[in-house]
Amino acid sequence: MFNQELVEEIKANMIKSVDFFKQQLAKVRTGRASSSLIDGVTVDYYGTPTPVSQVGGVSAPDARTILIQPYDRSIITDIEKAIRSADLGFNPQNDGTVIRIPVPPLTEARRKDFVKMCKKYAEEARVAIRSVRRDGIDALKKAEKDKIVTEDDRKRGEEEIQKHTDEYVKSVDVLLEVKEKELMED
Repeated sequence: MFNQELVEEIKANMIKSVDFFKQQLAKVRTGRASSSLIDGVTVDYYGTPTPVSQVGGVSAPDARTILIQPYDRSIITDIEKAIRSADLGFNPQNDGTVIRIPVPPLTEARRKDFVKMCKKYAEEARVAIRSVRRDGIDALKKAEKDKIVTEDDRKRGEEEIQKHTDEYVKSVDVLLEVKEKELMED
């Protein structure tokens, strides 16, 4: 049935929007150290921009420190420069064998900025989900016009698409709420 295939494709696209939102939230810093805080940092490794996690072991031995142990010690200064230039508010310390990144506690103003940023990401995710819904409903209307589906099938499809839209928008709201609580706790 054409209708069900379309609904499954729409559902998959909505899931992608939620997953992208999760990735964005993971990069927003809370007061705790996490290796995901430097996921977006790339190092020029023999002329190729390479993620830090691929040029060294990244760990968070405690709540206030990120530790990077480069596989190739000759690029330790390049890693340090990349972290500084990423403008994450970190001051990496290079001891010749590893890089320690102390993660300072967040100020109240910075926490609020991060919450605002998360809300912006959430709204972008909701808009993306609604855009997928609109495209799906347009496809159903076109299929009805082209006599591929009946009016009843179109209406059932629209109801199902709306049900999935509500479900994924709610999951974005829940993820945002969890991240907000995480950011605002000391």
